[in-house]
Amino acid sequence: MSTISQWQLRAAFAVRLSEMYGREVPAYATLVDVSREVNEDVLRAQGADAERLGSIGRVTAERHGAIRVGTPRELAQVARVFGALGMHPVGFYDLREAAASAVPVVSTAFRPVDGEELARNPFRVFTSMLTPADPRFFDADLRARLEAFLAARELFPPDLLTLADRAAAERELPEDDAERFLQLAVSAFELSSEPVDRAWYRTLERVSAVAADIGGVRSTHINHLTPRVLDIDDLYRRMTARGIEMIDTIQGPPAWKGPDVLLRQTSFRALAEPRAMRLADGSVESGSLRVRFGEVEARGIALTREGRALYDELLGRVDEQASAHPTATRGDIARALWERHMPGSEMELAAKGLAYFTYRLADDRPRDGSRPPVTVDELVGQGWVHARPIVYEDFLPRSAAGIFQSNLSGEGTRDNDREGTAYDAAWLSGAVGRDVLDPYARYARQQADTLALVARELGLPDTPG
Repeated sequence: MSTISQWQLRAAFAVRLSEMYGREVPAYATLVDVSREVNEDVLRAQGADAERLGSIGRVTAERHGAIRVGTPRELAQVARVFGALGMHPVGFYDLREAAASAVPVVSTAFRPVDGEELARNPFRVFTSMLTPADPRFFDADLRARLEAFLAARELFPPDLLTLADRAAAERELPEDDAERFLQLAVSAFELSSEPVDRAWYRTLERVSAVAADIGGVRSTHINHLTPRVLDIDDLYRRMTARGIEMIDTIQGPPAWKGPDVLLRQTSFRALAEPRAMRLADGSVESGSLRVRFGEVEARGIALTREGRALYDELLGRVDEQASAHPTATRGDIARALWERHMPGSEMELAAKGLAYFTYRLADDRPRDGSRPPVTVDELVGQGWVHARPIVYEDFLPRSAAGIFQSNLSGEGTRDNDREGTAYDAAWLSGAVGRDVLDPYARYARQQADTLALVARELGLPDTPG
């Protein structure tokens, strides 16, 4: 019997999840269609330059999903399911601090980490966990009720977890087992038809709509599935022209004439979906909930810690100027600041150590017997080496929180006089049962490996600096 490798499982899971979500949320299918149209138009207009941050094949297939769970136990089970697909937890995100409204979750992202695996299929899932222990959101009584509710539910059947562990250990599954795994995994993220306890859901919704979506039901589901687009501003215009209501803004860096960096995101607004609601007397009536939306993203260059510090500083300046000049648009303010303070070319980003690149020998490098220079800038500038930007594979907590907030029906409640419960990457690693990886370390390693190879190929005594 033939076997299915982890990356093939990952690719098949992403396709099936996309098909399932398209059936459940028809506007998502429209989003995918418009994304494809935009990408085809950009490719025709820009040619090879359109693929500088990933081949069109990769960009077209690329998806990131978002799910929400309630407990460390559930998060550890999610890690087992995604571990079967060759996906690892990368990055720690505290949306409690990034959001102005009540978003009581901490998050990580499960994704492939090796360059070859990312090129094969870069599927990633932003995964948030509820924080019932945080007294700013949940008093002692509600926390106890919520934790008891979460402890009594089962999100992932034992057969799925057993197959997941086997796939992770063996890095493949026999064809029949792979099919069974995929069926169970996709069904675990379908929207349940089980009636929702209306009173319990509304109790949590008064605290936070996100808390209700996580802890008010006995299952989990995909909250959004995100295609990647090469021109997100054009997509925003086209979706609006089709009569689909988009959120008010595009989150992340502004549109400007310089290099695309990090991540830009937007979405169509959460739709009212019919749900069966169970009343206090046990009867069931029709209702609706707004919890799922259609996000889309445009990815740019991964920034170093120094580059990210500059990005965060500029965001702070945007906030200050927007507050001082309420009639000005944030996009115009941000664009002006970026053009004054953000390097306007990839070469300048690299020279200032603000972004990550891979390096390889140029086919047309000097071959006149001259010795190569020993610095990266000189190697690139004199034509010995080509630099290629590393695509940003991760997320921005403020942007994620902005997407969440834009799709909430209310602000919820938050007692800022109470001290919040501390969570960090180390805590999350313990909860997941495996190390939550540092994204900066991954990018730096990828860059360093290519520079070491360049040094060996050119016979340099040290890695170029």
